[in-house]
Amino acid sequence: MDKNKTSSPSPIIDHIGIAVNSLEPAIERWTSLLGSQSSGRETVESEGVDVAFFGKGSGRVELIAPINEDSPIASFIKKRGTGLHHVCIRVPDLEMALEQAEARGIEPIPPKIRQGSAGSRVSFVHPKTLDGVLLELREEVNE
Repeated sequence: MDKNKTSSPSPIIDHIGIAVNSLEPAIERWTSLLGSQSSGRETVESEGVDVAFFGKGSGRVELIAPINEDSPIASFIKKRGTGLHHVCIRVPDLEMALEQAEARGIEPIPPKIRQGSAGSRVSFVHPKTLDGVLLELREEVNE
């Protein structure tokens, strides 16, 4: 057996999350750059954000803007400024992915499982346990 091969499938990057101060001007910039309109917008009340996606399927870009000063994104922007916020990997079974991660000492950020955009279930992994990267694990509800 080839030592470089694994039995696990390659990770699928669902999207890259980019923190922005305000959605409208960011949408205009990204529309101008990509030459296409946003593929969807949504308010995710549980996270205190408005989001806009560019693209469909895997590899999308998600723009994330705070809707209030208590939003985790507002805190992130205040500390670090706008820019890359997280990388999101699609998983077929969120509970199993979290169980495997925790068995390896990788900590989810409470609440462990929460509702994401488009009715998905998501979990965020603490950057201190994953080389400084905020990772979102996303399970589609209606795949």
